[in-house]
Amino acid sequence: MVAAVLLCAFATAAHAGTLFNKIDPAPQSEFRVNSGFLTAHFDSGKGLNGENHGLGGEYKFLGTMSATVGRFYNSNRQYSNYAGVIWQPYAMGPVRVGASIAMFNGYPHMRGGGWFPAAIPTATWEYQRFGVNVGVVPSYKDRLYGGVSIQFKFKLSE
Repeated sequence: MVAAVLLCAFATAAHAGTLFNKIDPAPQSEFRVNSGFLTAHFDSGKGLNGENHGLGGEYKFLGTMSATVGRFYNSNRQYSNYAGVIWQPYAMGPVRVGASIAMFNGYPHMRGGGWFPAAIPTATWEYQRFGVNVGVVPSYKDRLYGGVSIQFKFKLSE
């Protein structure tokens, strides 16, 4: 309920041009190497792994969109892979906002560890070669445990 109210408020402000600035979708070509994740879980009493070590890549092909792939050690202490896009059409000052839309696997309670789609609200801050992606991972029943995940990245080329 709170998320829906905030989303409506942000959408209204974005339309009015007071909170968000639209990002130029012009073609780009930047490659970054990404770390795994550090995750603060919403349900911290379940003994979940918050140090999701891993390695990934991110290729920004438009000002508003990047392709991303990687592998990490997930909250259930299993290896997961992901592939998808990060779509961020707006910015709040230096922070880009949007969503990561990707396929994941390796979660034993979700489709038996097989592949499944996910949409994760994502904010990104970048300065010169360094950057950070912050995702708010939603919980899903007793299959996926939500939290706030931080991923560090380093630009290799432009």
